[in-house]
Amino acid sequence: MSPRVSVLLLATGLAAAADVAVLEEIIAKVNGDIVTRSEIERSRQQLLAELEQRGVTGDAVKQAVQEREKDLLRDRIDQLLLIQKGKELNITVDQELSKALAEIQLQYKIADSDKFQQFIREQTGMPFEDYKNEMKNSMLTQRVIRQEVGGRINIPKPEALKYYEEHKQEYLREERVFLREILVSTEGKDAAGVAAAEKKAKDLTARARKGERFAELARDHSDAATARNFGELGGWKRADLLKEIADLVFDKPKGHITEPVRRDNGFLILRVEEQHKAGQAAFEDVESEIMEKIYMPRFQPKIREFLTQLRTDAFLEIKKGYLDSAAAPGKDTTWSDPAQLKPETVTKEEVASRTRRRRLLWLVPIPGTRTSPKSSSN
Repeated sequence: MSPRVSVLLLATGLAAAADVAVLEEIIAKVNGDIVTRSEIERSRQQLLAELEQRGVTGDAVKQAVQEREKDLLRDRIDQLLLIQKGKELNITVDQELSKALAEIQLQYKIADSDKFQQFIREQTGMPFEDYKNEMKNSMLTQRVIRQEVGGRINIPKPEALKYYEEHKQEYLREERVFLREILVSTEGKDAAGVAAAEKKAKDLTARARKGERFAELARDHSDAATARNFGELGGWKRADLLKEIADLVFDKPKGHITEPVRRDNGFLILRVEEQHKAGQAAFEDVESEIMEKIYMPRFQPKIREFLTQLRTDAFLEIKKGYLDSAAAPGKDTTWSDPAQLKPETVTKEEVASRTRRRRLLWLVPIPGTRTSPKSSSN
């Protein structure tokens, strides 16, 4: 018997006997899956940890938990419905998952797989396989949403142009340059080490100019803290940069890569990601930004519409005392407890009577004949 089946039996009433302890409580059934009380409690603990990381304290924690915990069951049902839909659509994310895990391993420069798994356990507090499964489920749900919701929202270009004309003031810009960096450190190195660092920086510059992705080179080879974010530095005004750096990147086209610049802590390579000129931005320069601004207010309601339809079509039961805050209107999710289903019972007399009736059928004349079939005793 599988662990899930044993949990189901215990939680559906068979554990009511005094000598059996309830190991888990099922609070919702979602097609072929279940939601347990411990899953919701785990989500609540994750919420508390998230608030703590954000520096929320005191009464603010209590208020935030009260506001968000009412949706914990909703979120878990959402996830299960999306995972089930992804499997129904034969969506696979195995390659995407392997690539993501490899990128994390490269980012933290942990070559040994066992050490990497230990690192994940230490950072997340969960077994590596559980972490991997959560990543996979997250990717799968995002793919379903993109395919079944996002891919069906179309914004005509004339609508985007109309928005631009009505909101031109929002697209008056100051001069800014958006950058990525790679730093090859020279800290603590002697003359030979500095020379080796300079050679590495020049090699990386050459590779980037030949077409290798600068962001990935930054992730894999940069010694700066920004390596974890693919070297991204964000946007800068000219006055906020050192003059020698500003002179290297301002007025340069998108994609420009500088020569390695000697700094106190190493050799710095910069790439121009975007260049904003001062004044009114042209529609072509902000079209994607406008599309996203129009798209997002439509996207979120459409996700909820999609999830409501999944609920309507699903087998869904929720235990009394628990609430799905996104329940589909008119959907009956009344919990049916198998322990309360009484088996059909009959008396010995009824069984004997049924047997006698079956035997007597042999004595009933067959329509269209003059005689009855011979009894078995003849």
